[in-house]
Amino acid sequence: MRKVVMYSTQVCPYCQMAVRLLQSYGVEHIEKVLIDLDPKSRIEMIKRTGRCTVPQIFIGQTYVGGYADLSVRARTGELRPLLEAVCTPPS
Repeated sequence: MRKVVMYSTQVCPYCQMAVRLLQSYGVEHIEKVLIDLDPKSRIEMIKRTGRCTVPQIFIGQTYVGGYADLSVRARTGELRPLLEAVCTPPS
């Protein structure tokens, strides 16, 4: 299962900030879907999210939104449990 997926472009500063934020929570792998290299993935992103800006982030099956949405979840304490639910191996 893809755990953290981020629709991105190669030069998006907000995408880079999202990666750094996720890494600060211990996320080691982020599957990046580069919409500037694959036009079909851009269409897929818009269908899945209703948005045309990047980044667009999914954690497991949960749609988080963009960088601002991700940072709000971090500030409110919602991000860690969401990540732990999909990124922590079962014991």
